[in-house]
Parts: sequence; structure tokens; C-alpha cells
Amino acid sequence: MNDTHLLSTKQCTYCQQQKPLSEFRKRTGKRSKGQSRRGACRECRKQRQNIDLTLAAGPIPVQPDTIQPPSSAVKERSKQGKPSSTVASSPQSNPNQRIRGLEQRRKHSHSQGAKLSPEDPTQLIPSAKGKILMRGHSDKGRRWHQEIDYELAVTLVREHAAIVVNRRTIRRIYSNKDFRAYILTRDNYTCYFCGSYGDTIDHLLPRAKGGHTTPDNCVCACTLCNQTKADQSVEDFMSR
Repeated sequence: MNDTHLLSTKQCTYCQQQKPLSEFRKRTGKRSKGQSRRGACRECRKQRQNIDLTLAAGPIPVQPDTIQPPSSAVKERSKQGKPSSTVASSPQSNPNQRIRGLEQRRKHSHSQGAKLSPEDPTQLIPSAKGKILMRGHSDKGRRWHQEIDYELAVTLVREHAAIVVNRRTIRRIYSNKDFRAYILTRDNYTCYFCGSYGDTIDHLLPRAKGGHTTPDNCVCACTLCNQTKADQSVEDFMSR
């Protein structure tokens, strides 16, 4: 086989036969290079088109003659009122079963999605390190978050300084500025110890002895009582 014969023929990529160039269609488009030919011959392309048309037509309909009659065992089961094993029971065929399934899913969703009480600290679950995430906002509205001990989180929620967001997170209710305004307004700017005008905040249980800045532990106090009490307990200060 000489070079001239090779130039006038081409091997089909499908049937792997050497055929003349006239059996291959010319390529079209910008990527074609003059006399460039397609890889599949005309016969192979025609066979592929017939296969594609068959697949696009959908499944072949079943002829009535090819349907086999039910066996005798199936007939006996249908006479006795028992469902055939070839037909699987579905919720649509059994309304009572479908209703029971809906009720079970509804009960499960209620038990899983029960709302948490924001004032119940017993719902909190500490992390592996015994911490609870606390969120809040500063006086300028900037958000912050930090991890605190589980016991402190329970105390803050119990003394109405924070609320439960989820089982591992609480949210501080007041910023420093808002908390001061809340205590003074609540106590009507009246000193808790002497009854005179007060514009400062004092801790009933001093912070030096484990007290926290919460609405239940803070009261309005005048400057004199606040400085005199210092880190004394309320009983010791009032007994003087």
C-alpha cells in the first residue's frame, strides 16, 4: 500500500475499517481545516442515529399476548381475601396505618422541637470543659461573646441577668449603661440602706465575697452608704 492510497482513505473510529474519504462527511465550523473529515463513516453514523431515535421513542409497549396470566396460587390468595405477595402494601392502601404514622411523626417533632424556657437554668448543658457560651452587647451596641463557667451561667439566669438562648448559650440582657439605668429606675433613685437620694449601685453580697452584678444582687445606694458599706455584708452594715 503506497502513500497515495493512504492519503485517499481513512480508518473509521467505530468499525475500524479503512474506507475512501468519500465515505466520511466533511467537518464544518470554524475548527474545521479545509479538507478535514469526521471520524465516523456514513454507515456507522446512520446506525448511531437509528439507535438514538429508538431510545428517544421511549419504552417498547408490551403486547397483550406477552402478559402471563396469574398463577393458581395467586388466584387462591385473592379468593381468600389475602393480598398478593407481589403487591407491596403502601400507606395509601391502608389509611389507618398512614394516620398512625402521621401521629407518631407529630409526637416525635413536638418532643424534639420543644421550646426552651428562657428563665430555666436547668436546661443548660455544659461543654466538655464545663463552659457555657455567653453573648451580649456593649454600651455602643457592639456584640461580644465569651465562655463562662457553668455555675456562673446558672447564677446569672437565676438572678435575671441573662436568659437561655439554647442548651449551650445564654444572653446577657443588659449592657453596663442599661443595667445602671434599670436599677436606679427600679429603686426610684432611693437608697436601699438609708432612704435618701441615691445615684450609685451597690452589691448586697459584695463581689469580693462571690456576689455578681445581677438585678437580684444590686440595689440603689447613696454615695455615703456605698463607700461606708464597702465589702461588708448587709447584716453587718445595718447592725452598726
